[in-house]
Amino acid sequence: MTMLETKFSSSNRKIDPSRRRATQFKPDGSVNDNDRVEIGPTDLAFAEWEALGLTPPNLASMREYRLGRIVQQLQQRDLAGILLFDPLNIRYATDSTNMQLWITHNHARACFVSASGYIVLWDFHNCEHLSAHLPLVKEIRGGASFFYFETGDRTHEHAAHFAKEIQSLVKTHGGENQRIAVDKIEIAGLRELDKLGLSIFDGQEVMELARAVKNEDEINAMRCSIASTEIAMREMQKATVPGVTENDIWSVLHAENIKRGGEWIECRILSSGPRTNPWFQECGPRVVKSGELLAFDTDLIGPYGFCADISRTWLIGDVEATQEQRRLYRTAYEHIQHNMEILKPGMTFSEVTESGLLLPPEFRAQRYGVMMHGVGLCDEYPSIRYPEDLAEHGYSGVLEPGMALCVEAYVGEVGGLEGVKLEDQVIITEDGFENLTNYPFEAELLK
Repeated sequence: MTMLETKFSSSNRKIDPSRRRATQFKPDGSVNDNDRVEIGPTDLAFAEWEALGLTPPNLASMREYRLGRIVQQLQQRDLAGILLFDPLNIRYATDSTNMQLWITHNHARACFVSASGYIVLWDFHNCEHLSAHLPLVKEIRGGASFFYFETGDRTHEHAAHFAKEIQSLVKTHGGENQRIAVDKIEIAGLRELDKLGLSIFDGQEVMELARAVKNEDEINAMRCSIASTEIAMREMQKATVPGVTENDIWSVLHAENIKRGGEWIECRILSSGPRTNPWFQECGPRVVKSGELLAFDTDLIGPYGFCADISRTWLIGDVEATQEQRRLYRTAYEHIQHNMEILKPGMTFSEVTESGLLLPPEFRAQRYGVMMHGVGLCDEYPSIRYPEDLAEHGYSGVLEPGMALCVEAYVGEVGGLEGVKLEDQVIITEDGFENLTNYPFEAELLK
């Protein structure tokens, strides 16, 4: 075997059947095996969800649905397949994970999905076992790395070898159709695919539209992730007392997420007092004080890899809020409540913008980047803009049942002492919307 040959390539080995027969299954259909390879919710999470009356997803049917969504998008565009490098797109297509954050900036994993639903996964070296429980993954290979850290001055050589594998797969599963989509790829890889005469189309469009509409299992998974996040937020709020640091408070969210089988947090946007204005300051060593506001955005990837994107603003200490703090909070609260209430299937994105509540003029300069955005495995399509941003950044689209949206607002004046961030996560239903968020708002700030 030469250095450029695939490090491993096989049909997907499954977990020992005798071992499966000897075990029971968890509520989501995964094997109840203390030594299982795949990550997932802990017993603590399952117990809390049961107490809340929540139904976990059926993972097998959720994976089938997702593959069907990708295949539908490929067939609509007459594409032979799609090549994926984005780890969240790979997660959607395969439900496999491996060092998700590291892979985000070191593209050592890839996935090809044919228009007939045949999946090939290229994983990091010696990681075949990580996907052995996934029957929809038909082949596991290695050798998708062609970035300088990994391949140095042989990058184009490795990219050329990988491109020939893709060409072979396209010919096998697409026949004469040489049209494929690609989401993200190193420059060397794109050039080698071009040399082979493959026609490349935008894979991000394919995947964002595939991921946009959730089925019942995905919605159930999202409910579970949000529930775990809200339990973590309660612990976080208990820890929000004068004298601790912003980092002390934020660390609680991380710890409680991991305890329940959550995965990571995309950002660390939490600030207190004067650091709440302007927005987007990340938590640091600042010691919080009584009477100040503390605001945050969870941006949390919880159990099953589902994002729980919730924002809250709390008053620190057992004190009365100022009238200015209440004005900021009520404005943000009324804003997101109105913008949720207008939602229904069939609305165009521009209609949502036009029907939304305008922020008072003094808060528009520091408005949030979107009125609302899609959410699933992370922040996803669509982005729905404020009126001021519609001409430059808006795009067309229609709300559909099964779309999940985060409706949010930041309220703070330029040069103001503090600001307020609020955000709820909803699902579009057949006749309107359902708010999936249950964390309470602050009565003291709504007076």
